Amino acid sequence: MDYQAMYAEKRKTPEEAVSIVRDGDWVDYGQTCSYPQLLDRALSARSGELKDVKIRSSISMVPIATVENDPGHSFTYNLWHCSGIDRKYLDQGRAFHSPMLFRQYGSYYRKGYAPVNVAMITVSPMDRNGNFSYGLSNAATQEIVDAAERVIVEVNPTMPTITGIENDHINIRDVSCLVESELPVPTVKSPAATDIDREIASYIFPYVTSGCTLQLGIGGIPNSIGSMIAESDVKDLGMHTELMSDGYLDLCRAGRITNSRKKVHRGKGIFSVCNGSRELYDYLDHSESILSAPMRYVNDPQVIRELDDFISINGCIAVDLFGQVSSESVGLRQISGTGGQVDFITGAMEAEHGRAFLAMHATFTDREGKKHSNILPHFSEGDIITTPRSQAPFIVTEYGIAALPGKTTWQRAEALIGIAHPDFREDLIKAAEEQKIWRQSSKR
Repeated sequence: MDYQAMYAEKRKTPEEAVSIVRDGDWVDYGQTCSYPQLLDRALSARSGELKDVKIRSSISMVPIATVENDPGHSFTYNLWHCSGIDRKYLDQGRAFHSPMLFRQYGSYYRKGYAPVNVAMITVSPMDRNGNFSYGLSNAATQEIVDAAERVIVEVNPTMPTITGIENDHINIRDVSCLVESELPVPTVKSPAATDIDREIASYIFPYVTSGCTLQLGIGGIPNSIGSMIAESDVKDLGMHTELMSDGYLDLCRAGRITNSRKKVHRGKGIFSVCNGSRELYDYLDHSESILSAPMRYVNDPQVIRELDDFISINGCIAVDLFGQVSSESVGLRQISGTGGQVDFITGAMEAEHGRAFLAMHATFTDREGKKHSNILPHFSEGDIITTPRSQAPFIVTEYGIAALPGKTTWQRAEALIGIAHPDFREDLIKAAEEQKIWRQSSKR
């Protein structure tokens, strides 16, 4: 088969390619680095011409042209999970959130809950067998493509070629048309760790032992833990994570992650999506030691439990005295999404030697300079409960760790108040007494 001839026949300008989008269509951009920059720009130029086109994506890394350039008549932007850019769109009423669990991401497409008329996905250049790698975003890319009536790929030489355990590429035969792009795949700078982040990380670090498998979220606290591990004598760590960031790059280069003692996929690190630095992308290009996988696999608690000595570390926004956790909203304001938090907490708790940690600062300061506790008596302002109290894991602040599994309500209240900022502890004790979850014998 002459793949080059097929390639030439299907190559279009971005404007020609997006002409296949029709009124009322659902258009899917995939997740993070799958975002098709040139196709999005070309589609945005049809603002005012098209009607009721619904676009679906997740964790936008750069401003979205169809949002920025449309007054709201042609395109509606919908999000599975939110970045800082997406948060602004939601605040402005220019985007809408779709609640979900990452392990079920692909099933929404397979079962027809999330229809796709046109999929637009960024891929790496075609190989000699006519295949385009999905690169940095395995996630549910294959399920999106399978569900789509028409598929446009945006071929980008800055997208690394990454081998997956499955669902890692599309063949030219299955592409409706393609465009070529020279725009760099978006990168993101990891947030710098604060002194408080490092203090929180110091409480978690002793639980990270040689041979365990790590799932790290993104942010200052996971980065701090990564730095501590890199400078320690902990060795032969494994990687199994939904999102790979630069924290893992440092650990791989320091020789701390070898995956040599993993119970599943020995010798191979596993991730589902990646965003970070150009240096990270180059490290992953044609890697033999790190593979991508769909979220339905990476986030499956039954897979995670088989890893046995599994440590999950993620962030949260607030916790109440019952152990309910909000990780995605402040009141009614959507901040991120459920993502894989519940997936990894479930899997880690089922693993024989697994533990899950949710970390946060004990307080936050509002715009008027007033300090508030992130440990609350109870949620009452419409906050979205991400992790129910029945699955509450280890909660960590700069004041210590509250181990909640198996604890009664009064034990939880006591443990959580013990890691609250000292300025708020008396008020939290009074609230616990009113809520009848405080023993008279409990220490003050």
